[in-house]
Amino acid sequence: QSSGSPRRCRRVLYWIPVVFISLLLGWSYYAYAIQLCIVSMENIGEQVVCLMAYHLLFAMFVWSYWKTIFTLPMNPSKEFHLSYAEKELLEREPRGEAHQEVLRRAAKDLPIYTRTMSGAIRYCDRCQLIKPDRCHHCSVCDKCILKMDHHCPWVNNCVGFSNYKFFLLFLAYSLLYCLFIAATDLQYFIRFWTNGLPDTQAKFHIMFLFFAAAMFSVSLSSLFGYHCWLVSKNKSTLEAFRNPVFRHGTDKNGFSLGFSKNMRQVFGDEKKYWLLPVFSSQGDGCSFPTCLVNQDPEQPSTPAGLNSTVKNPENHQFPAKPLRESQSHLLKDSQTWTESIANAGKGKAGMSNPALTMENET
Repeated sequence: QSSGSPRRCRRVLYWIPVVFISLLLGWSYYAYAIQLCIVSMENIGEQVVCLMAYHLLFAMFVWSYWKTIFTLPMNPSKEFHLSYAEKELLEREPRGEAHQEVLRRAAKDLPIYTRTMSGAIRYCDRCQLIKPDRCHHCSVCDKCILKMDHHCPWVNNCVGFSNYKFFLLFLAYSLLYCLFIAATDLQYFIRFWTNGLPDTQAKFHIMFLFFAAAMFSVSLSSLFGYHCWLVSKNKSTLEAFRNPVFRHGTDKNGFSLGFSKNMRQVFGDEKKYWLLPVFSSQGDGCSFPTCLVNQDPEQPSTPAGLNSTVKNPENHQFPAKPLRESQSHLLKDSQTWTESIANAGKGKAGMSNPALTMENET
């Protein structure tokens, strides 16, 4: 119980940035809709147009922000968790080759193509599971998060596979919200400095509203631009700082399928849902198509059925091999990942594997 109280205190403190943003958003609504549009604007047509556009942006901003905060991050499915017997083996055996062998056997039917820097299977000691590709353990949430991008204090949540689209829309709509406020408030801000506004309460709301909108526009534009670049390259923030390591070595573009397919992996195939904060991303977060230049030397060959998929008792289907055609020719159809495997059957043989060593990775 003594350890529970500090944990609860930390949980309360984690909500402070969200409360700050919410209060700032509430004040901006009052300053813009009431003090600027209703009190200060004299033209009725201008009032109506500004209020309609403002409420549309405000609604999309709040909707996407809400979804980013309250969409639970997805964790690895039970196929990646070790069985009771495998956990006992890991506890009994000393670290080293015995650990490696247990993890290799547990991971042989899983779609795992990335490794640690030393070549070991990515394993989480705290969650006791084999990490899927692009999955990382969040020290704040104390969980493994699928396709983890980062833990964002401004939403008090991990940004990952389940809510990355919502996070991008939150950045986009918050940027548009600030730019719209700054653009429509500019003429009144100028009138403030030229003493063209009556000396009322609205005068100071208009001044601070423009400063806040302009300041946040600058920071949001750089952050949104950075994440647009990440989407175009099919990278997460963590992968941008440390390139993913495959069995054949480091490959910074290992998950990139080309701009169009990278976009669809986050936003989905149906463009009508792209601008709405509803989940439409492709895949299950546990396995991702790759565009590797070198054939995976460890992947078991299946001459009679290269296009088959590995099935588990829960009927969860995974691709049988990493997907590739060449460095310049990408997959023709993201819905039929395994059809490109036949073209990669003549992979390079005789490649030596890096020595596998156990390594904890967070």
